[in-house]
Amino acid sequence: MWPLPDQIPTGVGWEVGADGVAWLTLNRPAAGNAITGDQRETLIALLGEASADQDIRVVVLTGAGQRHFCTGADLSGSPGGSDATTPGSVARAVANGAQRLISAVLDCEKPVIASVNGTAAGIGCHLAFACDLVLAADSAKFVEVFVRRGLVVDGGGAYLLTRLVGPQRAKELIFFGDDVAAVDAQRLGLVNRVVAAGKLAATAADWAARLAAGPTVALSLGKRLVNRALDGDRATSFAEEAMAAEINMTSADGHEGLRAFAERRPPEFRGR
Repeated sequence: MWPLPDQIPTGVGWEVGADGVAWLTLNRPAAGNAITGDQRETLIALLGEASADQDIRVVVLTGAGQRHFCTGADLSGSPGGSDATTPGSVARAVANGAQRLISAVLDCEKPVIASVNGTAAGIGCHLAFACDLVLAADSAKFVEVFVRRGLVVDGGGAYLLTRLVGPQRAKELIFFGDDVAAVDAQRLGLVNRVVAAGKLAATAADWAARLAAGPTVALSLGKRLVNRALDGDRATSFAEEAMAAEINMTSADGHEGLRAFAERRPPEFRGR
């Protein structure tokens, strides 16, 4: 069962517009929008809801306030002492926590746009990098903070970074944990576009509206193909592409696109 609006924690904003755009907001600005365990589970559930709800056609993920997108996991309630060294406990915590959250973004069947309004650190970086498109305010920065705490990168960081920037750049980011300004993140290929902070929300809304007006099934299948492209060989990728084309042509939007082309008119996609 998906969370009902009155069950969503106050630290998460969830608003679905009539245009099919769902705005998912990390809403703990006083805590740097750090993610608690309850928030994590809510985010996972809401991303699952976005996949299942035909009326939702795109998700925009952002943070409240102007300083922070997400400063990582909230560790204030984490157990210490011997609990942290119990064999398997850390591996289970990572697999059942941060990795599930990143997987929920990657596996969401609708396009997900990250609207990075401020600092993204730790799992906050990976939450953004897992999104399909990344917009960043010119004041934003990205910090692979793990090494500063004596920690190995987690939350899918090595997986995401290697695919986005290659192994050498990924190692540089992970090894040094330096602040990366938004313009430098764009140069590296981590960010699609950098805009003035005052124009970020409007730009995100514009991109979301364009995607929401598009052929949702085709976008979903395209997302799946790209996400899997580096994980298999050419034969597997080509076979999946052919099957995706077959599936897409069972959709109403697939037929509408061809009809509109034949009739020389703009298509009217309905996300079906």
